[in-house]
Amino acid sequence: MKKTLLSFVAVAAITTTVGVTAHAEEVTVKKGDTLSHFAHEYGVSVAALKEMNGLSNDTIYENQTLDISSSESSTNTSASNYTVVAGDTLWSIGQKFNVSVSQLQKWNAITDHLIYPKQQLIVSSNEITVQTEQATTQVQETVVEAQPVAQESSNASGQTLTVTATAYTANCEGCSGITATGINLLKDPNAKVIAVDPSVIPLGTEVYVEGYGNAIAGDTGGAIKGNKIDVFIPSHSEAMSWGRKTVNVTILD
Repeated sequence: MKKTLLSFVAVAAITTTVGVTAHAEEVTVKKGDTLSHFAHEYGVSVAALKEMNGLSNDTIYENQTLDISSSESSTNTSASNYTVVAGDTLWSIGQKFNVSVSQLQKWNAITDHLIYPKQQLIVSSNEITVQTEQATTQVQETVVEAQPVAQESSNASGQTLTVTATAYTANCEGCSGITATGINLLKDPNAKVIAVDPSVIPLGTEVYVEGYGNAIAGDTGGAIKGNKIDVFIPSHSEAMSWGRKTVNVTILD
């Protein structure tokens, strides 16, 4: 029998998207305000404020309206561009967006390290997405249970064969009296033993031989091939009297 055990490791996926969104707004200058104040508050450079508002110097006036552009980091946006502000370097931008300088150079076709305020940089390939995925692992274990192997026999229990039967004796010149399975017929002359072709009746099989009785298939013989048997009879004269017969043999086990 074959058993299949399946175990699974669950899939875990974590996706984080980080982007930068530029916000443009107008502010009204109040008494005491300076460009440096606005630059610090909105995260832009003084030079950028002057350029956005067409200022030739740092002088601003009360109630003056200024355009302000600030950059804010946000989560779950699809923005992939970043506007350079004064003081930025490729290295600092790379640290902010968790990318390398070489990636920034490649995405923006920059051959050196020079960048300038208000320059638009691609900071991700479409989006900065960090995804960790653990693949499903299927472990299949196959257990094969050992099955008992039965000794194959050409004849099942209870089957009856029709065979040609002759007889032999252990009292003959040159005979050892010991069968192929180790039965000593000289010491046990009353044993009921037949010689068989093991391919027809396996050695050790108990049988019933018509006209002979219960016996054990315990011997072989050079002339015993196919549906032929040789029954053991201790007396030479009785063996000669048996002659050659056609009998039925029933397999008992």
